[in-house]
Amino acid sequence: QVQLVESGGGSVQPGGSLRLSCVASGIIFNFYDMGWYRQAPGKERELVAVLTSDSRTNYGDSVKGRFTISRDNAKNTVYLQMNSLKPEDTAVYYCNALLLKREYWGRGTRVTVSS
Repeated sequence: QVQLVESGGGSVQPGGSLRLSCVASGIIFNFYDMGWYRQAPGKERELVAVLTSDSRTNYGDSVKGRFTISRDNAKNTVYLQMNSLKPEDTAVYYCNALLLKREYWGRGTRVTVSS
């Protein structure tokens, strides 16, 4: 079966950093576009970052310059390095895999940024 499993979430102070990981199984990882999305309480799910199979990136405006997406195809893993975290980054972060009409989601990992 297909599984995307996120890890690395937690509680951090403003200005701090976290690195999220997502390990995929059951897919040919190299062929998929991988992404991170987030959903804050009472808000719509929004794009954080996408890294395509041919190494193109796309970032949400609110995280540009602070977050970096990367992938290790040998480990079937996509990462999200989050720096200079703000309270507005508080959300559940979801891992996404996309190939044409095939799309999969992880269950999410919670990030809380507060003093």
